[in-house]
Amino acid sequence: MFQRRRLPWPVEPAFTLPMSNPLRLGILGSGKGSNMVAIADAISRGDVPARIVTVISDVESAGILDHARSRGFPAQFIAPGKFRTKLDEDAERAYIDALKAAEVDLVVLAGFMRILKGEFLRLFEQRVINIHPSLLPAFPGLAAWKQALDYGVKFAGCTVHYVDQGVDTGPIIAQTAVPVVDGDTATTLHERIQLAERSLYPRVVAAMARDQIKVSGRSTAGLP
Repeated sequence: MFQRRRLPWPVEPAFTLPMSNPLRLGILGSGKGSNMVAIADAISRGDVPARIVTVISDVESAGILDHARSRGFPAQFIAPGKFRTKLDEDAERAYIDALKAAEVDLVVLAGFMRILKGEFLRLFEQRVINIHPSLLPAFPGLAAWKQALDYGVKFAGCTVHYVDQGVDTGPIIAQTAVPVVDGDTATTLHERIQLAERSLYPRVVAAMARDQIKVSGRSTAGLP
């Protein structure tokens, strides 16, 4: 079961947070931040018993930072280091330290274009989730909507999953199917998938905040 807990540093055995405590979210993103906005709006409506306590981007000019600051969330750019697709060791430590300082319970990836590995995932085991624009395990990696369209599938969609050491390989928490219609382009299909993402992601975060998600191996259950 997903347990709400403050992560001690270094990691110690888990303990459950009182249900009166909102889940503390750290959101990582590289782009416009539409999923962060969807989660923030759902929190404001009272649909998600959580707080966004920090927003971090690997892109200094990312729109997600502007959205976060306009809503009064602590937001910062942390340089990713020398690699193009992952954080280097110094950057990884800086991200860990920032999330630690914010006492984050759950790390939410919202268009974060860096692969997380090693120490980061060890410290946040089953505490990192991502949303991917396909019905995993189909079409992992970049531009999944274009992969799906090029393959000729009749349904695309989006998947919320735990992050593990692979690329888009962690246990699946929830999925939404999006039909491919005649005349779809990569752009139109992607737009409809993004609409589905903005509905699904807040629902998953809400379920996790209420301790409703149960995990057994690769199987998960509990989304209302």
